[in-house]
Amino acid sequence: MSLPAPEAPWENFPALDALRPIRARFFQRVPGLDVATDRETAMSRLAGIHRTSLDRCGFAGMPLASAVQVHGNSVAVVTSRDFFPVQGCDALVTSERGLCLGIYVADCAAVFIADKRGRGIALAHSGRKGTELGIVSRTIKALLQHIEAQPHDLVVQISPCIRPPNYEVDFAAQIRRQAAVAGVAEIHDDLHCTASNLSAYYSYRMEKGRTGRLLAAIALV
Repeated sequence: MSLPAPEAPWENFPALDALRPIRARFFQRVPGLDVATDRETAMSRLAGIHRTSLDRCGFAGMPLASAVQVHGNSVAVVTSRDFFPVQGCDALVTSERGLCLGIYVADCAAVFIADKRGRGIALAHSGRKGTELGIVSRTIKALLQHIEAQPHDLVVQISPCIRPPNYEVDFAAQIRRQAAVAGVAEIHDDLHCTASNLSAYYSYRMEKGRTGRLLAAIALV
């Protein structure tokens, strides 16, 4: 008898669940999977598990739009006709239904941005450097321009990420300020720290770079 394929446990966010056209998940550490290795090997071990996990929680049949993340502030508006992963990019924006945006993190924050009316979504990779470069502000601006919306139309959700005292900079607080300055009123952050809970999350800092990656996913359905 074959054993069931491993899956990545996931968490969801009530603020995004309340938006009917939106499906969003944050995939946690895979129990028992050896990822104490280089990034390429760890990602290859996670790839099939992440695809299975996506399919089993509502993203079945959806292409995964991902990016070669570089801790910069480049934002790409994408459709299913694009080639993935997008090179040299840290945020993705789409208005296409049935396209799953995916960002990988291991201490950095994944920032989910969604239009309350279901016209568009975005997902940004924002760690210390990307936050300093204003990636979230740029992503909000790109989404608003793409769907011709106003800041009050948006909801922002910050994923688990590293935080003080495990890190010297509270970049999650900076992300919240940037979103507020951009005019977004509804900003959510559950304040979970990746470095404080290695049973649930991968932490680049605590595991000295030899670890896996958490997958943030969002789609219009």
